[in-house]
Amino acid sequence: MTIKPLADRVVIKMVEAEETTKSGIILTSAAKEKPQVAEIIAVGPGGVVDGKEIVMYVKPGDKVLMSKYAGTEVKVDGVEYTILRQSDILAIVE
Repeated sequence: MTIKPLADRVVIKMVEAEETTKSGIILTSAAKEKPQVAEIIAVGPGGVVDGKEIVMYVKPGDKVLMSKYAGTEVKVDGVEYTILRQSDILAIVE
């Protein structure tokens, strides 16, 4: 099954959080923060949303920084994805 987002929505897959700090301390699962970096899996077509023309600036494969608790989490074929609006994306990570 595939997910095809509508309008200005984007499907992302979260990048795994770091398990060790830069100084070498190993983190437990309770100490890890929710990751904010994700990879874009699919992008909607954009178009007119709420009376405004929306141009999609991201594409599949881009790594992005997103708002911490943005979007709706869904599970498809055992894989967790998040669907959110392009406006919830803060930056493209290069």
